[in-house]
Amino acid sequence: MKAMILAAGKGERMRPLTLTTPKPLVCAGGVPLIEYHLRALAAAGFTEIVINHAWLGQQIEDYLGDGSRYGVSIQYSPEGEPLETGGGIFHALPLLGDEAFVVVNGDIWTDYDFSVLHQPGAGLAHLVLADNPIHHPAGDFTLADGHVRDGQPGTATLTYSGIAVLHPQLFDGCSDGAFKLAPLLRKAMADGQVTGERLKGQWVDVGTHERLAEVEALIEANR
Repeated sequence: MKAMILAAGKGERMRPLTLTTPKPLVCAGGVPLIEYHLRALAAAGFTEIVINHAWLGQQIEDYLGDGSRYGVSIQYSPEGEPLETGGGIFHALPLLGDEAFVVVNGDIWTDYDFSVLHQPGAGLAHLVLADNPIHHPAGDFTLADGHVRDGQPGTATLTYSGIAVLHPQLFDGCSDGAFKLAPLLRKAMADGQVTGERLKGQWVDVGTHERLAEVEALIEANR
């Protein structure tokens, strides 16, 4: 199974760090965020990686190279202008093939064990959901009996972690350009085509300087 790391965002809330450094290359514990993903994916047996990029993307290619020093093979999907999550994945489908693939947001930090994703469900998507963080208390979706539904008022919710297994058929009918992933997922949920699991372990959506500091503290505590 191939894996894709989403690395095209500008990271505007992380300025001034991201004015000269692409967000996935911002360091936590002395290591770029994206490097943690490459190490974890390689350890879990994923050796074919696709990485999209836009803002300062050449820096990502220059730093990671062909991936050989991580034990993986990297192909790049440059976008020029960011295509958002859905458009970026759709643009990279020719590199990902016809089978289900793992997707990981490049701007999260986690100790999640990616090896469990080698056995995807029969639907169009499988989402890894995390406990709602302080900055997103309302959550996104409901997980019940292994299936994910759109969150409804009064129901317990979890937050999409930025880790998923997606099938190319999820993008049937899409066309080139910028578009979000969430509407495709919600349509598949309504059709009962999305399974899910609750993330076990540590997870941080590194969207601000404060959350980067949170990751630094977690890394230090784990040493």
